[in-house]
Amino acid sequence: MLIELSIRDLALFESAELEFGPGFNVITGQTGAGKSLALGALELLLGQRPRTQMVRQGAESARVEGRFVFAPEVVPRRLIERLRAEAPAVLDDWEEGVELEFVLTRTLGREGRTRAHLNHRPVTQKLLRELASMLVEIHGQNDHQRLLDPAEQRALLDSFGGLEVKIGEYRECRNEWVQLGRRYFTWAEEEALRRDRLDLLRFQVREIGEAGLNLEELAEERRERERLRHAEELLSQIGGVLGDLAERDGAALDMLRHAEGVMDRWEGKVEELEAPGVELREATAHLEQAARSMRGFLEGVEYAPLRLEELDQRQAEVERLERKYRCTVAELVERLPRIEEELAALEGESEGLEACGEQWHEARRVLEKRAAGLTRARKKLRSRLKAEVEESLGDLGLERASFEVHVEAREVTSLSSPNADEEKARFEADLRRFGPEGGEEVEFLLAANPGEGFSPLRKVASGGEAARFMLALRGALAARQTIPTLIFDEVDAGVGGRLAPKVGRHLRSLGEHYQILCITHLPAVAAIAHTHLEVEKSVQGERTTTLVRRLSGEKRVEVIADMIAGGGEQQTALKEAERLLAAQPSS
Repeated sequence: MLIELSIRDLALFESAELEFGPGFNVITGQTGAGKSLALGALELLLGQRPRTQMVRQGAESARVEGRFVFAPEVVPRRLIERLRAEAPAVLDDWEEGVELEFVLTRTLGREGRTRAHLNHRPVTQKLLRELASMLVEIHGQNDHQRLLDPAEQRALLDSFGGLEVKIGEYRECRNEWVQLGRRYFTWAEEEALRRDRLDLLRFQVREIGEAGLNLEELAEERRERERLRHAEELLSQIGGVLGDLAERDGAALDMLRHAEGVMDRWEGKVEELEAPGVELREATAHLEQAARSMRGFLEGVEYAPLRLEELDQRQAEVERLERKYRCTVAELVERLPRIEEELAALEGESEGLEACGEQWHEARRVLEKRAAGLTRARKKLRSRLKAEVEESLGDLGLERASFEVHVEAREVTSLSSPNADEEKARFEADLRRFGPEGGEEVEFLLAANPGEGFSPLRKVASGGEAARFMLALRGALAARQTIPTLIFDEVDAGVGGRLAPKVGRHLRSLGEHYQILCITHLPAVAAIAHTHLEVEKSVQGERTTTLVRRLSGEKRVEVIADMIAGGGEQQTALKEAERLLAAQPSS
C-alpha cells in the first residue's frame, strides 16, 4: 500500500509529506485549499501527462515521490512478475516471504519534460504506467459515469465471478477463428488468380520439359548440325587435304618418310645432322596423327538432309523458347526447377484451401462452445451479485432499490449486400455476434423504488445514486481485490447528511480489503476514517503555500466541527464532532 507521498515545488506545494495508513484514509480541507492538487500529484507520479504550469513559481522542477510497502502475504504477484521481466535490479535485495518496499519518483521540469525512477533507477513512462495500474485505482468525481457503460458493467461482472481464465480461453479461440476465417476468404478470393497461375505454370513445365533441354546434348547437336550443313564442302576440301597429305602418289608423308631414310644414313656419320633428324621424325609423327584425325573425322561426315532438317527444327524450337522466356537456354534450364517448385506449392495451396475451410468451421464450433460456457457462467453470477449489491445498497440508503443483471445473447443483422457471398456474410455476422468479450450483452438494471419496472442504470440513476451504486459494487467485488489502493475523489458528492454515516461505514468496510484514500466534505465520513489528513492553504509573506497535516485529538475535533458548522468555535458543532468521533468503530 501507499505509505508516504512526498511533494516538492508542485503548484502551491512547496514541500509536503502525506503519510497514509492502512484501511480508510480521508483528506479534507476547504474548497480551493489543494485537495485535488494532492490527488493530481499522485496522478502525476503514476504516469499521467502533466498539466501546464505545474512547477511552482521560482523553482526549476517539481518532484513527487511515493513509498509503497507490502507485507509478505499481500505482495502483488503480477507486480513481481512485471518487475522481474522489466526491472529485475529492483528486486535484487528482496526475497520471497519478506516485506517488499520500493520508491517511485517522477520529476517534472519547467519545460514540461518528465523523468521517472524506481528505487532511484530510471524507468520508462510506459513501465511506470503499467506498474501504476497494479498499485492504485483512482475514481474521480465523474468516474462513476463509467458504470453507465455496459462494457464496464460486463467487466465488473467478470471480475466479481473471477472469469479471467474463461475469458482468456474464449479470446484465444476467437482469435484463432478470426485468423482462419480471414485466411480462408483471402484464399478463396485469390483462387481465380491462383487457377490462372496454375494453368500457366503447368503449361510452362510441360513446354520446357518436352523440349528436353540438356545442355551437353544441345552442344553436341549444334556440332552435328554444323557438320551436316557443310558436309559436301568438308568431304571435298578436308578429303583433298587428306589426299595431299597421305593418300595420293607423291603425298607429303611419303616424301617425308623418304627424307627420314636419307637422314638416317647420314646423322650417324655427321654429328650436326642428329638434331635436324629428330625434328624431321617429330614432324612426320605429327602429320601422321593429323592424317589419322582427319580420316576419323571424315568417316563421321555424311550428307543426311533429313537429319539436318530435324536438327534445324530442334534449333528453331530452342531459339523460340529463348525469345519467349527472354533468357538463354542455360538460364531456362536453371529456371525450370523453380517453376516446378512454385507449381507444387500452388497445387498444395489449392488442396490447403479445403483443409483451411475445415479448420475454420471446426474453430467456429469450438468458439460457440466457449461462448456458451461463458454465457452460462455470467448468468450463474447474476443472483449472487444481485444479493450482495442489494445488501450494500441498503447500507447506502437505497434499501428500497432492486438490482438485476441482464445477460442476453447478442442479436446481429448481417450488413452484407444481398448479392454478397452467403458464407462470407455469415462470417461477418458472426464477427459481430462473437465480440472480443463474448457473445452476449450485459447490462445492469435498477428499479430505484418499489413498483417501478427495471430500467438500464444509465437511464434511472442520478449522480449521487450512481456514486453510491459504484460503492456498492466495490463492496461486492472486495473479495476479488487485486489492486491494493483505491482512491475516491469526492465520490460522496450529492449524498445528504442523513446518508453520510452509511457511506462512511461502507468506505471503512472497504478498508478491510483495500487501502482507501477518499477526498470528502462530509464530516460523518471524515470522522469514521482510520487516518485523517487536512489540506490547508496559507499565505506567508507574498507567497501562497499549501500544507498537509495529520490530525488527531482536539485538532481533529475542531476540524470536523468546522466541517459541520463552518466554525469550530460553535459549541454545538464541537459536541457533534465529538459524538461522531466517539461513534467510530474501535477496529
